[in-house]
Amino acid sequence: MDDDPILYFRVLAHGPSVRVRRTSVSGALPVTAVLEVDRRATRREREGGFPPPLMIVAGNSEAEVLGVLRPHALDDRLVAGLMREKGLR
Repeated sequence: MDDDPILYFRVLAHGPSVRVRRTSVSGALPVTAVLEVDRRATRREREGGFPPPLMIVAGNSEAEVLGVLRPHALDDRLVAGLMREKGLR
């Protein structure tokens, strides 16, 4: 099992990054993960904290939570809608 908590990552055309990040300890069940958009120019982790989650999912495996979150992460319109819902846009 990979210890990297980033299960999926891509950069949007206008700069921010979209990612699916595991929030549970590697190997722990249930696996929990979040969909988040980091709009900072530098990596937020270096400066402390994470962006607000757009979605939170729990499942029996990384593949299961990624299967739920990745379709949202791939669709710019869904990401923008989730950001509006959370008051982030």
